[in-house]
Amino acid sequence: MREFRNFLAGRFVPPASSETIAVRNPTTGEIAAAVPAATEAEALSAVAAARQAQAAWCALPAIARGDALRRLADALTARACEIGAALATESGKSLDDATGEVTYGVELMRYHAEWARRIEGEVIQSDNADETLILRREPVGVVACLIPFNYPIYTLVRKIAPALIAGNAVVVRPSNNTPLSALVFAEAVQAAGLPEGLVSILAMNHDTARALCTHPAVGMITLTGSVAAGQAVLDYCKANIAKPSLELGGKTPVVVEPDADIDAVAAMIVAAKMNHCGQVCTSPERLYVHEKVHDRLLASLRQAFSAQAFGDRAEDPARMGPLVSDAARQRVHAMVESARADGAMVETGGFLPEGPGFFYPLTLLSGCRQDMEIVREEVFGPVLAVLRYATFEEALALASDHQYGLSAVLFTESYRKAMRAAATIEAGELYVNRLPADPYQGFHAGWKKSGLGGDDGKHGMLEFTQTRLVVFKH
Repeated sequence: MREFRNFLAGRFVPPASSETIAVRNPTTGEIAAAVPAATEAEALSAVAAARQAQAAWCALPAIARGDALRRLADALTARACEIGAALATESGKSLDDATGEVTYGVELMRYHAEWARRIEGEVIQSDNADETLILRREPVGVVACLIPFNYPIYTLVRKIAPALIAGNAVVVRPSNNTPLSALVFAEAVQAAGLPEGLVSILAMNHDTARALCTHPAVGMITLTGSVAAGQAVLDYCKANIAKPSLELGGKTPVVVEPDADIDAVAAMIVAAKMNHCGQVCTSPERLYVHEKVHDRLLASLRQAFSAQAFGDRAEDPARMGPLVSDAARQRVHAMVESARADGAMVETGGFLPEGPGFFYPLTLLSGCRQDMEIVREEVFGPVLAVLRYATFEEALALASDHQYGLSAVLFTESYRKAMRAAATIEAGELYVNRLPADPYQGFHAGWKKSGLGGDDGKHGMLEFTQTRLVVFKH
C-alpha cells in the first residue's frame, strides 16, 4: 500500500498525529489506503504560509502567474497516469475516465492561464470635471477550497486555477472519500516550482476544516457539495465575513416535447445516468414527458435501462460503476423504497445487489408525482423519476417548482418554446436538445438552494476577486 502524505507549504510532511482517514475502493468495499489527517496546527500553518506567499504572488505581473499555471499544466500532463490511477482506485471510475478527468483538468488550467492579459477594471465618469474614478479588480487573499468526491481533480483545478490567476493563494481540503488523487496532484504542484506556501493540500476531519475556514486570514471559502455542507460553510463565513462561493445540490428537470427525437433523447438520458453512477450535480433526475410521447419514451428507457450492466469497470469499462460509499447506496435505496410505497412503479432496478462493492442498478420509476420525495429531494444516484404532463406551460411550471435551480433541459424543435423556456426557467443553466456538460468558458451557477456565486468562464474567475475604487483628483 502506497504511503500518502499531506502537502503543506511546498513540502510533503510526515504525519503530525496518529489520526488517519481510511479511503475505501468503492468497487470492492475494501480499504485502499490510510491518509494522515492534518492537525489543526497544520491547517493554521498552511494558512499562515499562504498569506505570506500571496503577498509576493499578487505583486507579480499577471502574465508571470499565467506562465506558472502553464508549468503546472505541463506537470499534470506528465503525471496524468499516476493521478488517474489513484482516482480510479478511490472513485470506482475506469482508468480511462479517471485519466481523462486529469486531461480535462489540464485543458481548464490552460484556459485560466489565458486570463492573465484579460483581467479588467473600469474607468467611470465622475460628476466632477477634475477627477477620474477607477475600479480595480484585486485578489481576495487566501482562499479555502473544499472539494467534492465525484470529480475531485477537475473540481480542484476549477477552483485553484482561477484563484491563482487572480492573485490568490489557496489551501485545499479534498473530500475524505477521494483524497488520494489530490495528494498525487500535489506532486505536480511541487514539480511546477510554484512558490512555497501558495498551494497546500491537506486531508482533514471536520473539526480541522472548521478551524481552517474560520481563520481570520481566509478571505473566501469555495465549496462544491451538498446543501447541508453549504449551510455549514455559511456559518464558517460569519466568523470573519469571508466571501462564500457555493455550488450545491441539483435536481435537473428534463422536459420532453412531442416533436423531440425520442430515440436520441432516450440514448442521451441513459448515457447521463450511467455517468459515474448518477453522481453528478447536473445529472437528470426529473423527467417530464408530454402525454403524447410518454408511453413510447418510457418503453424505450425501460428496455435501455434493463440492458445496462454494472460492475468493476477495470474489467469492463462499458459497465456502470459504484456509488461512493455504502451509506450513499443505502440512502439511494431508501428513497426508491419510499417512492415505491408512495405509489411509484419500479420499471427497472430498485434492489440492493449482492456481492462486494457499492453498486446499485439503473432504476426507472414511472407514475411519479410532484409531491414525492423522489421528485423533491436530490438522489445523487442512478435513479430517474418520470412524470407525465399535458401542456408546455404545465411542464415549465413543474420544472421550476423546486427548491433547486442548478440546470434544466428542454427537448423540442420549436424555437418559440425554447426561447420561452430560456426567458422563464428558474435555473442557472438551460440546455436545449442536449444534456448538461458544463462548458468551462460559460458560467456554472445555481439559483435557489443550488448555490451562491459560481464557477467557470470570466464570471467564475471574477468570483476570486474583490473591487477597489480609486478616486483621482487632478
